[in-house]
Amino acid sequence: MHFSDLGLCEALQNAVADKGYDTPSPIQAQAIPAVLDGKDVMAAAQTGTGKTAGFTLPLLERLSKGKPAGHNQVRALVLAPTRELAAQVGESVATYGKHLPLKSAVVFGGVKINPQMQRLRGGVDILVACPGRLLDLYQQNAVKFDRLEVLVLDEADRMLDMGFIHDIRKILSKLPPKRQNLMFSATFSPEIRALAKGLVNDPVEIDVSPRNTTTELVSQWIAPVDKKRKAALLTHLIQEHNWYQVLVFSRTKHGANKLAKQLEGNGIEAAAIHGNKSQNARTRALADFKSGKLRALVATDIAARGLDIEQLPQVVNVDLPNVPEDYVHRIGRTGRAGATGQAVSLVSADEFQQLTDIERLTQQQIERRPVAGFEPVEALPAARPLLPPKRKRPKKPKKPGQNQAQGQGQNQAKQRQQDGQKAAKPAGQRPPRANGNKPGGNNGQQRRRRRPSGNRAQQTPDA
Repeated sequence: MHFSDLGLCEALQNAVADKGYDTPSPIQAQAIPAVLDGKDVMAAAQTGTGKTAGFTLPLLERLSKGKPAGHNQVRALVLAPTRELAAQVGESVATYGKHLPLKSAVVFGGVKINPQMQRLRGGVDILVACPGRLLDLYQQNAVKFDRLEVLVLDEADRMLDMGFIHDIRKILSKLPPKRQNLMFSATFSPEIRALAKGLVNDPVEIDVSPRNTTTELVSQWIAPVDKKRKAALLTHLIQEHNWYQVLVFSRTKHGANKLAKQLEGNGIEAAAIHGNKSQNARTRALADFKSGKLRALVATDIAARGLDIEQLPQVVNVDLPNVPEDYVHRIGRTGRAGATGQAVSLVSADEFQQLTDIERLTQQQIERRPVAGFEPVEALPAARPLLPPKRKRPKKPKKPGQNQAQGQGQNQAKQRQQDGQKAAKPAGQRPPRANGNKPGGNNGQQRRRRRPSGNRAQQTPDA
């Protein structure tokens, strides 16, 4: 099959040819015809399989045949979880739509909002946005959805995992009910799949690869090492093997900053990228990494998905992730679009449980390959026999008023206990003072206990 067989116009075929592509990937071959037919789509595919083009190409084809967007109007909305992914999708739209008279824009937080408002004033055909900034723009009447035709949720599972579900529901309430819905993601857990079916209407389901598996194009191995020597081992591997374009994953922002400084101190050009960095710093670091100015980019899991770096040869996990699924997404940065790559994990003995969870999830034991001179003092335990992957049990929904009833019951039990204690006081005990003051009080004023804060609002990443 060729792209010419998918029903795309000549302008799009030329843009695809300019990128050097001739044959569509499996996700593209299945998704593009379904989107062109106007059907809702729910597609799961591993990273690096071309799923971004799987929705941008048919989206551009459909919109090229319609009327232009009006004042502040949007014809197609693409929601993405992170700034980097939004920028990447926007770049894909611009690349494939360069021969078409369509307008597009990308909006996210971390930068000034006024230029984005001006860009939307004349209306755009395709808007790529992060949920938080989109709601800000809507509240300021800078964007309207009266003429929206298509909604795309990209990396939908990641978006919900990051806590954007409430923002997504707010956005959905502003959209016209009659629209085409597309959901693209690396994986669909049972919970996400159930939620997705509530958002899409009779969708065409596409799953071109097993969930939570790693691509065969990526060579994986583990270097056992003591935690204190991980930075030294990383430096050794980069210099010994003359690695360039090494994407390094750290579990924390502080760890990413520290590791980047250590690499710089050893003559390896490096930068850190994470949520605390300004958008300009993140954009500059990623651009320098892609162009080859940086040999190493140290990232937290904010970069685990969506970073499309062509021919990325190495991924190094300096820290194993706490969530085993994130390992799959991390190493999915290499071995993309048919290219080969390798993923190296520097594992200390205290990370053995994380390693076991990863091997259980992926159903493969990763080769242990000690590096001479860096053998750990505390040896890594032998690999455990592979068990079937853990199944997540869906949480039972709470009945309406359940929390309130539980709280009232606890209060009543506490009151009964206090009443019992009062009744049990021996006779002749001094009665409490009329005003309830205790000796040693603050100028006779009753001291107040600070109540526990209870459930705090969950923080969501600043996308």
